[in-house]
Amino acid sequence: MHELSLMENMVEAVEQRIFGQRVALVRLEIGTLAGVATDALRFAFEVCTQKTVLEGATLDIVEIHARARCRACDLEEPVAGFAAPCVCGCFDRELVCGDEIRIKEIEVA
Repeated sequence: MHELSLMENMVEAVEQRIFGQRVALVRLEIGTLAGVATDALRFAFEVCTQKTVLEGATLDIVEIHARARCRACDLEEPVAGFAAPCVCGCFDRELVCGDEIRIKEIEVA
């Protein structure tokens, strides 16, 4: 379960930035193609924040839908996976968004 190690790193990153203040909310942006199970990430948040300044904080996960741009016709459109062709038939596409995992916002109490 790599969600546990992801959350351990996120908790550590938040703690390094808030200098001992209590955290009320952590908002994450996670792309639909990031390969992360959000339920497992929520469970890991509860486990990893125990006895830290994040204990009791709310975890808000914002889902970022994947979009790709075709290198042949320059069309940008939503995609459900990496192997989907463009409507023009081309498979040479660049992922514009949808694979990110980032801390978007931290609210302190």
